[in-house]
Amino acid sequence: MPVTLSRINASAATLTKNRTVDSVVPASGMCVTCVDGCIGMCEIGKSAYRGHEVIYPQPFGVVTTAAEKTYPVDYSHFNVMGTAVGAHGIEADSDKAIFPAVNLEVTFGHDNGLKFRYPWLIPGIGSTNIAKNNWEGLALGSALAGTGLTIGENVVGMDPESVIEDGRVVDTVDLKRRVKLYKDFQRDGYGAIIVQANVEDTRLGVQEYAIDKLGVECVELKWGQGAKDIGGEVKIRDLQKAQLLYERGYVVLPNPTEPNVIKAFERGAFKEFERHSRVGMVSEESFARRVEELRGAGAKYIFLKTGAYRPADLARAILFASRYKLDLLTVDGAGGGTGMSPWRMMNEWGIPPVHLHSLLHQYARRIADKGEYLPAMALAGGFALEDQVFKGLALGAPFAKLIGMARAPIAAAMVGKTIGRTMDENQIPVYVERFGNSKDEIFVTASSLRNELGDEEFEKLPTGALGLYTYYERLAQGLRQLMAGSRKFAVEHIARDDIAALTHEAAQVSGIQYVMDVDQGRVERILSS
Repeated sequence: MPVTLSRINASAATLTKNRTVDSVVPASGMCVTCVDGCIGMCEIGKSAYRGHEVIYPQPFGVVTTAAEKTYPVDYSHFNVMGTAVGAHGIEADSDKAIFPAVNLEVTFGHDNGLKFRYPWLIPGIGSTNIAKNNWEGLALGSALAGTGLTIGENVVGMDPESVIEDGRVVDTVDLKRRVKLYKDFQRDGYGAIIVQANVEDTRLGVQEYAIDKLGVECVELKWGQGAKDIGGEVKIRDLQKAQLLYERGYVVLPNPTEPNVIKAFERGAFKEFERHSRVGMVSEESFARRVEELRGAGAKYIFLKTGAYRPADLARAILFASRYKLDLLTVDGAGGGTGMSPWRMMNEWGIPPVHLHSLLHQYARRIADKGEYLPAMALAGGFALEDQVFKGLALGAPFAKLIGMARAPIAAAMVGKTIGRTMDENQIPVYVERFGNSKDEIFVTASSLRNELGDEEFEKLPTGALGLYTYYERLAQGLRQLMAGSRKFAVEHIARDDIAALTHEAAQVSGIQYVMDVDQGRVERILSS
């Protein structure tokens, strides 16, 4: 029996719904009975009066979104394999091989000079309001945890206070603030702040500025992400800002300099402008030239992030990353998103995470078998909790060193920030108040952080940072438990046979053994002995 994988024509993401909720045509998503007189609650109906606005998730600036499509194979179709025998990375002694002893640190880079306390990072959150409004929590929490944080595209171009001369940035407010917030709380050299660039950022010289003026060591080239196959977009509610961005060379719709558009905006015919980035045009020649330019500018580490494009593009990404000795390749599967990606595109475009990451492993193996250089790799696309982190590292082993996560860390930072606001307003929800009414009582990591940082530094921490740090602490403890159960006491020992596929299709797609076939040889030897 055919299975419908998508929800069509109605979603919380677009604030739409069907009139006949329990009776919907699977192919079109329309109500079985579309009635003359309906006010238009579904996407088709809402599009009849708001048009292109309904392409995007709403309300912009206060939500993160990701696809609700059900993929044929996802990470829930695998289970972690535990064992009662031995230990890797520690002595096989019950008094020593305990889960708190699991080492989650990861080192990578051409000189192994980058070190993270945990095997994950936030890969590229840029100019959207959701990123800007939660940056304090994200930056301080990531720095304290010793993990990576990537400043995404368009931050400089979107900053009204950026100083741009002859088409190049010479001073900023927002980018400077974002870098400083991270660096001020970075400890013992763990973690990294990374500055990403798209077409517009490259033209503005954002990465050269970040290297020269802000002391940034890590930069990232961006081909795309798993949420969409076009450039980044945001909504602008201010006419003057829309005109500024248009002058800076962005695609702004409708044209905010046209008199009839200005009049329509001022009389309230529409309330938002769309700002779009251009799509890149990848060639090996331009890629090689850009890598050389960045190294000449002083970049110590160069990353590449690519999205859920077709397999040939993934092959280009891994070949170029190998050939030009990059330090990290991040591969982001379809369905992800943190900002304003077109909703239908987010659901119906690109290669899903398990499929994409399985192809990545195949291609990496081919290059490795030829004895050629491979960068560290990060897998991204819907990861949120420790079991998914383990499965991703196992599926991509031995090449995957990190997992990229964005929506989940943002959620943790937002919750922490919200709790802080309710504390200030003396309106802590009952659900939270049962744990206490102060930072030290509510956030379970507060006492250890206060002891480590001292009272003065601890009091500087926004609750958004505590939220992210505490969420990361939970991930770390959960991951250590899973790894100890698999008897893997360091990340480098996680292997593909540490997971099993629960369906034949998952096994076929990934190359991971079907659960009923796991250990067949060992089972035969044990039973025949």
